[in-house]
Amino acid sequence: MAHKELLARHRTVMPKWLALYYDEPIEIASASGRRVTDSEGTTYLDFFAGILTNAIGYDVAEISDAIRRQVDTGVLHSSTLYLIKSQVELAEKIAELSGIPDAKVFFTNSGTEANETALMLATTARRSEQVLALRNSYHGRAFATVAITGNRGWSASALSPIKVSWVHGGYRFRSPFKALDDKDYIKACVDDLREIIETTTAGDVACMIAEPIQGVGGFTSPPDGLFRAFKDVLDEYGILFISDEVQTGWGRTGEHFWGIQAHDVVPDAMTFAKGLGNGLAIGGVVARGDLMDTINANSISTFGGNPVSTAGALATLNYLLDHDLQANAAKLGSRLLGGLRELAEKHPVIGDVRGKGLMVGVEFVGPEGEPNGGAAATVLNEAKARGLLVGKGGLYGNVIRLAPPMTLTEDELEEALGILAQAVEKA
Repeated sequence: MAHKELLARHRTVMPKWLALYYDEPIEIASASGRRVTDSEGTTYLDFFAGILTNAIGYDVAEISDAIRRQVDTGVLHSSTLYLIKSQVELAEKIAELSGIPDAKVFFTNSGTEANETALMLATTARRSEQVLALRNSYHGRAFATVAITGNRGWSASALSPIKVSWVHGGYRFRSPFKALDDKDYIKACVDDLREIIETTTAGDVACMIAEPIQGVGGFTSPPDGLFRAFKDVLDEYGILFISDEVQTGWGRTGEHFWGIQAHDVVPDAMTFAKGLGNGLAIGGVVARGDLMDTINANSISTFGGNPVSTAGALATLNYLLDHDLQANAAKLGSRLLGGLRELAEKHPVIGDVRGKGLMVGVEFVGPEGEPNGGAAATVLNEAKARGLLVGKGGLYGNVIRLAPPMTLTEDELEEALGILAQAVEKA
């Protein structure tokens, strides 16, 4: 009853385009570890982590204590017009981890803001409003980031402050180059990139922005090495490269700390958010110092990098590194992929299982291989009914997204695989 009453109130005062999961939406009222409990007392194993944001899990003492210490000072906010020690310490650590030469960091409140900032840096530095983006991408919900989002379901307006050209490569499963092996796939995408630059731009493009693994797009990714090959072409034209690490950062892919490292590329800038705050609102850009300093107008962030968010984020980052959660993501991610691929062999409704580390997508198809959003919706609801929360996405809404907290245990992983097997039976 509590959920139904709250849902009615929600629909009265919140916009109708604000999506809610499930046939019967729930409110998460408490949580611990990798489990959450709704306001009617039902507990779930969480395999979506607040859209990859609760990267360490829930009720982690080291993080909560750091936040409480800051709250106890009485200073929740001061703005970037004042020095903030935890902000500087966090920036120092991220700059070092980035691998970007002479890196500087600017903090925002979200991934959307981070990507907007990165676009501002690139277009200012290059004195160009032209941008290259990947088809099936998602980069945020603000004016410029909607423009570079290559997924019609998330594009609210065709109006844009920038001119965008779209490149193949990120979504291999339904690509016209799908049948090619890795080497030929990369060559075909590189040829497409070069042709796009030569035929749809004036040549003086500001930047390319890309997710190493497309998040909202359904955890899709190209073969390792594609972005290295792209970067070689971009360098010929002086085009900057921005890696959107909002979902792939902080070791979630297991094999690397940043998703772009799988391609042997050091980008000119990286954007980040989500997992860094473990639930706190924080995002940012780390970029070459000369690129970061290119803005010559007044610019601050009232709330970005505030004392509470940076204190919590610093504790989160330290916890992640101290406990080597990247290695845990690699180990359990391999088992998760293996278990799901075994499931796919038994169920033709699963067309593709893909991902890296604890960032795995399951794409559902119909008899002719067509997108099957109904099957994905069924699995989403059936998993919930059995005590497991998962995500959904993809260009056609037919992909189940799995991204649990990186503190996941082996027993919890096996529990989730068992529930998913039962849910797929109903699809």
